[in-house]
Formats: sequence, C-alpha cells, structure tokens
Amino acid sequence: MSNGNDRTGGSKSIGGSPAFPRNTTLCPTPEFYEFGPFRLEPNERRLVRGDEIVALTPKAFDTLYLLVRNSGHLLEKDEMINVLWPDTFVEEGSLSNNVFLLRKALGEDPPYIETVPKRGYRFVGAVRQLPLAAPPHLEKPPERRPESTGEVSIGRRLPVPVVPVIGNVRPRTLVAIAAVAVAALIAGGLYFRSGPAAPVTGKDTVVLADFTNTTGDPVFDDTLKQGLTVHLEQSPFLNILPQQTVDDTLKLMGRSPGQHLTPEVARELCQRAGSRVMLAGSIASLGSQYVIGVNAVNCQTGSTLAQEQVTADSKEHVLKALGETTSDLRKKLGETLSAIQKFDTPLEQATTSSLEALKAYTLSRETMNEKSEVAAIPMMKHAIELDPNFALAYAKMGIMYSNIGEATLASQYSQKAYDLRERVSEREKFRITGNYYRVVTGELEKAVQTCELWARNYPRDPNPPGYLGLFHSVMGQYEKSVAEELESNRLVPDSAPNLENLMFAYADLNRFDEAKAIYQEATGRKLDYAGLHVFRYEVAMIEGDAAEMERQVVWGAGKRGVEDVFLSSQSDTEAFSGRLGKAREFSRRAVELARHNQQNGTAAGWQTNQALREAEFGHFGQSRKDAAAALALASDRFTQVLGALALARAGDSAQAQKIADNVAREFPLDTVVHSYWLPTIRASLALNRHEPAKAIELLQPAAPYELGFISVGYIGYGSLYPVYVRGQAYLQLHQGNEAATEFQKFLDHRGIVFNFPLGALAHLGLARAYTLSGDTAKAKTAYQDFLALWKNADPDTPILKDAKAEHAKLM
Repeated sequence: MSNGNDRTGGSKSIGGSPAFPRNTTLCPTPEFYEFGPFRLEPNERRLVRGDEIVALTPKAFDTLYLLVRNSGHLLEKDEMINVLWPDTFVEEGSLSNNVFLLRKALGEDPPYIETVPKRGYRFVGAVRQLPLAAPPHLEKPPERRPESTGEVSIGRRLPVPVVPVIGNVRPRTLVAIAAVAVAALIAGGLYFRSGPAAPVTGKDTVVLADFTNTTGDPVFDDTLKQGLTVHLEQSPFLNILPQQTVDDTLKLMGRSPGQHLTPEVARELCQRAGSRVMLAGSIASLGSQYVIGVNAVNCQTGSTLAQEQVTADSKEHVLKALGETTSDLRKKLGETLSAIQKFDTPLEQATTSSLEALKAYTLSRETMNEKSEVAAIPMMKHAIELDPNFALAYAKMGIMYSNIGEATLASQYSQKAYDLRERVSEREKFRITGNYYRVVTGELEKAVQTCELWARNYPRDPNPPGYLGLFHSVMGQYEKSVAEELESNRLVPDSAPNLENLMFAYADLNRFDEAKAIYQEATGRKLDYAGLHVFRYEVAMIEGDAAEMERQVVWGAGKRGVEDVFLSSQSDTEAFSGRLGKAREFSRRAVELARHNQQNGTAAGWQTNQALREAEFGHFGQSRKDAAAALALASDRFTQVLGALALARAGDSAQAQKIADNVAREFPLDTVVHSYWLPTIRASLALNRHEPAKAIELLQPAAPYELGFISVGYIGYGSLYPVYVRGQAYLQLHQGNEAATEFQKFLDHRGIVFNFPLGALAHLGLARAYTLSGDTAKAKTAYQDFLALWKNADPDTPILKDAKAEHAKLM
C-alpha cells in the first residue's frame, strides 16, 4: 500500500461563470471551515463533529470541500465534474452519488446542500472560515524541531566525520570527486538557488526524483531510487508521496504515468501534489570510484534545504554509501537524532548488498503495479536467486502468493522472511511479523497486536489500519472495519487495494450505495484493479443487474489470474439459482485456467467450492469426487478444511474426521481454523450421527466469528457456514423458532453472503423452520420465495425435489 492526498492541477477556475469565481482548487490551504456542529479541516482531510471524525470517502470529502469553499454559489454539475475528475470522463451519477453520501453524513436537519434541478448544487449552510489552528480536542504535541538548520550549499565538502567516506581516498581525490559530483548535479538540474534552510514537518510529503545516472551503467537506473525509498520509509518522520499519487499527478500534467522524473518534472509534480520537499539524487563515476549526491529542495521556492554527497570506492559499496548519506540528510531535514538512531537500519541490510538483486526487486514491483502479481512473481524470484538472504523479497513474495490464493507458497515465503526479519528496517519488520501471524501461524490476536504497535510507531503508514480493517472483517466487526479502512484511505486516497477493502467493508454492512460510490470513484481515477471489478460484479448480482455483471465479466476475460476468479464467481451465481449444470461448467473452466497458470492452490479452491455446493444440493457422490480432486491438487490448510467440510456434508464422516484431525495437529495456533472451520466440520459430523444438541455445543467457539468474512486471496467464504449448520441442527431438534433465527441471518446479511449458494438455501431453511413452528402462512411464503428463485433450476437436483414435495403438502 502507498499513501498520498487528492489533488488537482493547481487553482484553475471552472467554466468562467461569475457565480463560480475563485475557490475551485482542491489543494489544502492554511484554513478550516465551520458550519453548524461541523468543522472541515482540509489539511487533515477530515470532517469533525464535536469530538467525532465523520466517515467520508475521499471523493465525497473533495465534493464537500468544493461546495463549502463556494458556499452560497450555484455550482453547475459539469463544472464540478471538471474539477473533481479532471482529465477523466465520468458520468453524472458519480457526482450525485457523492452528494447522496454527503447528505447522509451531514443529515437533513437543517439541509446543507440544495439541489437546483437540471443545473447543479449549492451549499446553503452558514460557513465560517478561520485561520489554521489545531482544534482543542485534537491538539498534538509541538512539532519536532531540527537539530541543525544551517545552510548547506551544493559542492561543499563537510568534515569527514559528518559525511562518511567508504574506502581510502586521499584529500586531493576528494576534491576532484566533489567537483565531478557538482557537475553531475548541475547537469541534472539539481543546482537551485540556496536559501535559508527550512525544516520538514511531520505533515509534509516528499517527492523523490529519479537519480541522474552519468555512469553509463544501467544497474543504477531505478535501483538507487528504490533503495532511497526503502531507507526513507523506515523513518516515522518523513512521508514519501506514493507512486499512485505520482502517476495520477503526472496525468494531470499531460504526461505518462511511470515516466522518468527528472528534477525539473519532479519539482513541478511536487508543486501540483501540494508536497513541500523534493529529493533528487545523482551518481557519477571517477575510475572505479563513485560519488553519490542527494539534494533536498523546497518545491515552492527552489531553495536548497539540505544536500549530502559521499564517495564509494567500488560498485559493491554504492548502496552502503547511499544509506549512510541518507541518514545524515534525514537529520538536516528535521528528524530527531533519537528517531534516526532507532529507525536507521543500514540500507544494504534493509534491502540487499546486491545491486542486481535490488534491480530485479524494483522491476518486479513496477510490473506488479502495471500488470499483476502473477506477472511480477518471476522477477521477484530472480531477485531471491541473486541474493538468497533478501528478506524484503521473500516478504513480498509471501504477500503476492497470499493475494492470489496460493496459501502453501505464501506460508513458505512468509516463514523465510520472518526467519530473516533482523535483516530489514523496523517498519518492514512490523509488516513481516504481522504477515507471519496472519499467513503462517494464523494467530489473529497476535497479528492485531503487531499492527496496533506498528500504527503507534508509524501513525502515517496506511498499512496498519488497512490490515486491521481486514482483521475486523474476519471477526465480523464491520463498523470497526469501515473505520480502519477509512483511516487507511485518508492516508492514501489513491490506493486501489485500499479502496477495494473499503468497498467490501461497506457492502458487509449492506451499505451498497456507499460501496458503489467508492467503485465509481476508483474507476473514475482509472484505478483498474481486479478486486474492484470482482466486487462490482457481486453487488450487481445482488441487485439483479445482468448488464453490469456482463460488463465486469467482459473486463476480466483474458486477464491472467483474473479470468478464473470471474469464472468461479459465475459458477456461484448459476448455483444460487439452482442451475447446477451451468455452475459445473464454469467451475471446470476456472479450475483448468488456474492449473494452466500453475496456480494449483487456487485451482483446488475452485474445486472445493464446487464440492461444497454439490453436497448441499444433495449430490453426495459428486461432492466426494470433487473434494478428492481438490485434495490431490493441493494440501494447504484451506484446501484441507474445505475438503473435510465438503466430505462431512456429503456423509463421508471417516475421511472428514481424519483430515480435520490432521489440520488440528498441523496448525495448532490458527484462529480461523480452530474457531470457524473445525467447529463447523465437527458439528456437521455430529449431525451425521444424529446428535443435533452436540452439534450446537460444538459450534460455540464459532460464535465470535460466524458473521465474519473469511477469505483466501480472491476465494471468498463470507458464507456464514456455522450459522447454516446450526440452523440444520435446530431443524433436527424440531425447534422451528430457533432455526428460523439462524436462517434469517442470511437474508439480513446479503453483503456478506453475496452469491454464495447457502444464501439461496436459507429460504428453504426458513420454510422448514416455519413449518415446524406451525406458522403455515410464513412457511408457504418462504417456499414460494425459494421456488421462485429456483424457477429455472435443474429439475433433477435432490434438494429441489424435496422442496417441491414439502411445499405441496402445505397446499
């Protein structure tokens, strides 16, 4: 994940309308606004009511900011769209969705936003504009002051103890090297006028230009910038502008995302993005030696804030030299000595001592951002081949494999990263440790504790709240999940994965309008991330929007690592309506495609998904075959638990018990396994023995998690399976009211279940429950609802035959 702020291309006005005069820029300004009980704080990108922060999506915040700054003026719809989505075509519905979200957040008593039919909107609340000052309830400690604010001019050689020199270089050589460095800096456009040094504050963002490489050696291209990024990111003080924000700002500048950032381009980008400081580096060669320089420039004035340069006596020592000179630069930019000492892992340790390995790592990261994780994996593997102790690369491999559902490989690489965690920065150590508890041991509580500590040490890092949002979803704590994901998105509004997580958090609460507004906002920014489209497909399924479902399927067609996700989701959609033949065909294609992409873990996931619904629909023999096929493909914990559950539901108790016992031994600490899956498997086995009371007892550990959204990569199991099995147990006990309570949960939580077939079978469960409780009218209605849903179902499906016979007895 990355972080950054929304922005536009400067203070352009819209449309030239006199009623829409000046305040059209969305760049943060040194002021805040008050209206009614609300306080709008642009610099912090938040809306506060009393002591509470009001949850707003990033684009809804921009819409409110635009309206408030032009309070009392009519803003035409087209003009607002031009400001909020510059250089991007969006439909008018995107704007109206944001206004809808604002009205919900602000309330309608009194109304703050007036709609002028066929024209636009006007903010009608009384607004007070005040100078920037921290509100009493949100006051922060004074900013840390720099320990050194002395002016540093380009080319000046500081005493050797301050600027470390690697290798034995004579004083005369130092002078010559310094001259070469100055020439390289000037040639690269780094020699701006010097001015009074100004410290960087904790709120400022920093833009990194690409290195000026005059050595002729391509191994330094992009690699040194990646190394500088890793070193600076371990600082809790400095805030690097994320790549997504950089790319979006380049679009506003009429340039291509990912283009080379010369110092001149980087400085303009820095101004456009509202950042304060630009760092530009250079490397030049003198024989076998190298001189590395890093210059910090005030983007607005062009004055030099600080500059460091150092020499390395060989190519192998360049990364070490870069790390040491960056540490000195951090001090000059205002970071305290104590923080630097605590968070200053040497660069060659935080990354790798191999330039070639770091270059492969950098190319993999770029490929992942531009294409997909699947496409990026071979280059990351190459980085590890070049440096078998490259902890950061192992960690990234673990995350990538986890994201695509390859649980065994994700666990193996995450374990290796954890074993090498002392070779990374403190910040990365948090990520590796949290991911270890999440992916390897499955200890959810320890993962939460790690992320909370991570957030305290790095309060501007969007990753901890992003992870915490996911963990709260697993525990069914969706309001907390929304709050964490909003915080992550406040820190980095332009991250597509963050927006995806926020969309699902809203959907889990059945807040589909807000979820769709996030999708429109993301696609309006051209954030074409697979998870966004998978989400939109599933919401369209809930709403019965076949055209939208088809659009998303077409988008995913032919995309490696994505098409099979849509195929499996289509299989669930067909099964939801009882069309099991079509569902089988989509599943078959999904499995084949995943295997073709050498993703056997993912293929096993699609196969177990089919095995589960075959069991629930009454095709027990087919379910056992599918479970066996999945277990032959992969033996990770998720394939085992899902295979065991399918076998238990299909009546093969002996094999299900054997696999469940093995999983319990193999993964003794996994929270989800022991608190969600194993109770569900054991309760199903109890039902096979006709022990429904025992089944209900066995399901007790699942209670805190049963409404959670459990997922493995794109394989989502927000299925409420413990709830369904408990409902079946109450049916066996002839306790209709209790059974109805369980099955009703599926209808109440469509945003968790989506198109998982148990959501359809819950209607039948309700019908049977009402029959047991003697409420014939409700039972008839529930049967009719189920049969209407399955009106085009395959007629030979056993559970459909049973439902029709039961319904006929009531008529």
